[in-house]
Amino acid sequence: MFRRRGRDTDQDPGEDFEDGELEADEDEDDLEDAEPSARTVRTDGPWDAAELDTPLNGRIDLGGLLVPVFQDMQMRLEMSESQQVISATVVVGQSAIQLIPFAAPRTEGIWADVLDENAKEITKQGGIVDRGVGPFGPEMRARIPVKLPDGNQGMQVARFLGADGPRWFLRGIVSGQAAVQAEAAAVVEQVFRQTVVVRGDAAMAPHDPIPLKMPSQTPPGGVDTTEAEPEVPSSPYRGDLNPFERGPEITEIR
Repeated sequence: MFRRRGRDTDQDPGEDFEDGELEADEDEDDLEDAEPSARTVRTDGPWDAAELDTPLNGRIDLGGLLVPVFQDMQMRLEMSESQQVISATVVVGQSAIQLIPFAAPRTEGIWADVLDENAKEITKQGGIVDRGVGPFGPEMRARIPVKLPDGNQGMQVARFLGADGPRWFLRGIVSGQAAVQAEAAAVVEQVFRQTVVVRGDAAMAPHDPIPLKMPSQTPPGGVDTTEAEPEVPSSPYRGDLNPFERGPEITEIR
């Protein structure tokens, strides 16, 4: 179930999502029950490297992430100006999921707090967010305002997943058909579930991205790289909240 937030919580943020998207229940009693818990659920992944006997099996090594291989998948790597890998996006059909691992405190899960920060960033941009609890714990679906190639203003839909692990948390931003269709979502949820985080023993401050690297193995659909636009993020967890520039997308013209 989802709790709707818009540009102004005292105003109606917009019309309901269309059939085929994740359901949003506006009943106030149910919304209280759906309030996100403090820690995400990892009963069957994503995994820490120490939790598996052979974490590299069936996965592509990106250093801080071991990403599962799926048939016909493509991988897009976002690069910094210094050619450091910032994030990995797995594209399967008309769906995609962007993966970024971060360092976290040893004693507590922080994904719910990070989700709050991401929601604030999106609403500042004029977006609309729905909060709820999914298979991995607290999550969010968002309509993010974007400028379309023809100059019109549009809204693109994304779903934010997260998981807390030992001294790390993993954020996944789902776009394309998987952001709104349950059948397509099942595939990218498997990508997220089977991803392994390699935190390592190096000292890292909470909030720091866990370093990634170029893969030595090429996924079935190949690897694409794109350079990130320089920016000064207002939150250490903000990252790229617009994962739609290259890849599947669902767009609503306003």
